[in-house]
This record gives sequence, C-alpha cells and structure tokens, in this order.
Amino acid sequence: QVELVESGGGLVQPGGSLSLSCAASGRILNLSTMGWYRQLPGKERELVASITKDGSPNYADSVKGRFTISRDNAKNTVYLRMNTLEPGDTAVYYCDAELCYNNKYDTPICQRDYWGKGTLVTVSA
Repeated sequence: QVELVESGGGLVQPGGSLSLSCAASGRILNLSTMGWYRQLPGKERELVASITKDGSPNYADSVKGRFTISRDNAKNTVYLRMNTLEPGDTAVYYCDAELCYNNKYDTPICQRDYWGKGTLVTVSA
C-alpha cells in the first residue's frame, strides 16, 4: 500500500558529490520523520541523517558538515546531498519513514520504520 523508492546512487570518486532522493507513494495518511540509513559491508545498518516533518535535521557525527538532508512535504520526498565523499561512505543507503497509511481494508496502520529497498553508493577511484 506504500512504497518508498530511492534513486541517485552510483559510483563516484573520493571527494566527489552525489544526491539521493526517496519518494513515498501510496495510501499515506501521515508522513512524519524521514531519514537515511546505510549499511556498510559486514556491518549493521546505521543512521546517516533524519529530518522531522517541520524540517529539523539530525546527522550522524561521521557525516556532519558533508551531508545535507532536506525534504519536500508536498512531494512526500526526502533528499540527501552528499559532498566530499570518502571510501568509507561506500554502502547501501536505505530510506526510512515513520508513517501511517490505509491498508487494503481501509484500516489505518502506523509504522515507526518503513523501509525502501536501498540504493548502492560506491566511492572509489
């Protein structure tokens, strides 16, 4: 009933920039905090950045000053601008949203974490 679709991943050289976007679609009733997580090879998924509905951001220490999260509430879309990328940023990036939606029975369902399928970011020379 709801889909989060990420786009913008790819290969970039160290020091380069990349932008990700995630659009939420479906029978959404309310879209609250949205965010980006990443999973490095062999490690657990970790928070990169999140943003509340009113636009307050939160960043992991490792990306502060390099990454910028933003959102467009009219489009149900969250963005991540990544600058000065490092090889250590290589990971699958997942979009996450706290949301409520109507299921096929028109019953409201609220989930703290609704995930996209992920997009791969590779930082390599």
